[in-house]
Amino acid sequence: MSFADTSTKPILPLLQPLTASLAPFGEPLIRVTAGLFLLPHGAQKLFGAFGGYGIEATGQFFEAKLGLPASFALLAGLIEVVGGLFLALGLFTRPVAALVAGMMAVATIGVHWGAGFFWTSGGYEYPLFWGLVALAYVLRGGGRYSLDAVLGSEF
Repeated sequence: MSFADTSTKPILPLLQPLTASLAPFGEPLIRVTAGLFLLPHGAQKLFGAFGGYGIEATGQFFEAKLGLPASFALLAGLIEVVGGLFLALGLFTRPVAALVAGMMAVATIGVHWGAGFFWTSGGYEYPLFWGLVALAYVLRGGGRYSLDAVLGSEF
C-alpha cells in the first residue's frame, strides 16, 4: 500500500475527494521536509550558523567524542547541506538517503545512545527517527515528484 492508496473507506466520506487528490503529495512532503531539516544542521557544522560551532570546533568534537578524524566534520556537514538539498529535490535520492541514514546511525549510536531515548535529554530519538526516514527513501527512491523521475535516472 502506498500513500496514494485510496481504496479504504474514509471515516468522513465527504472528505474523500480532497484526501484522494492530496494523497500523492504525502510522500514527497516527507522527503522535502527531511531534506530541508538537514540543511541548518549542516550549516551549524560548516559555518557556525544557527548557534553552531563551525568546522574547526565540530572537527574537535568528532575527534574527542567519536574518535573520528576531524575531517569527518566536513563530510558530515556536506552530507547535511548538499545531501539535504538533494534529498529535498529528489536528486540522486537513494545514494544521498543512504549517506544520511549512515550518518544518522553514527549519530544515534556514537553520540546519543548513552543519553537514553528521549531527545529532550539528548537521547537518540531524533537521529534514529530521521535515519529511518532516510532509510525509507533508500528503499523507495524519490518517487514520481522528484528530479530523479524527471530526469529518468532513478538509482
